[in-house]
Amino acid sequence: MEIKHIKEVIETVKILRSENGCDWDRAQTHKTIRHNMLEEAYEAVDAINENDIEHIKEELGDVLLQVLLHAQIAKDEGEFDIEDVAYELNKKLIHRHPHVFSNTKVKNVDEILSNWDKLKKEEKPERKSVLDGISKSQSALMSAQKLSKKAVKVGFEWENEKDVLNCVQDEIKEFLSAKTKDDMEMEFGDILFALVNLARWRGINAEVALLKSNKKFEKRFRKMEEIARKEKLELEKLNIKQWDDLWQRAKKDILKP
Repeated sequence: MEIKHIKEVIETVKILRSENGCDWDRAQTHKTIRHNMLEEAYEAVDAINENDIEHIKEELGDVLLQVLLHAQIAKDEGEFDIEDVAYELNKKLIHRHPHVFSNTKVKNVDEILSNWDKLKKEEKPERKSVLDGISKSQSALMSAQKLSKKAVKVGFEWENEKDVLNCVQDEIKEFLSAKTKDDMEMEFGDILFALVNLARWRGINAEVALLKSNKKFEKRFRKMEEIARKEKLELEKLNIKQWDDLWQRAKKDILKP
């Protein structure tokens, strides 16, 4: 496999961080650009969702840039470099795939995942709780999914889906009976957490599901704005009936082949 361009971009980042490079790049630290990692990762996910191959290629490059920048910052500080990052990653991949790189036998994907978890646990003996290792920087919805899945792995689970549905209904009742804003906030969070578990029972990724709903709402709302402009309607002056009419028309129009 040709790695010429990988070497070139590593050198480019090195130059940008050098004395004769870019003042902005030289001024950056791990903390000043940490938000870029999240932003670029989400943009890559957007491209994947859109199945836009050229866009995926571009956004993966932006994600790679963040990796290279952090590695170069660390190298400049005498901590580690991109070779160390690649070495640790390669070592981890080989260790966690003994069914490929060793003589471990597996029957199915479930056994592969089970081995992965076991090996990961061996690698990180400092983790005492099943819930250790969950990122504190990811969205609350993604954290809820991780917490739920990790708890389930040690047996903390409902007996059936009906119990999960009952839990959702109970949480809604508790929300409706809450008296203070703090209590309402807490109970609403419990509703969301219960719904995340319901999604898990159906094999649905709650984060992806919400992203799809957000995209659907945005598409329909933009269509309403388009209709309103054509008919010279002022959105701020519409009543509830007019809004509903616009929503139904936008919904119907978007569903057209």
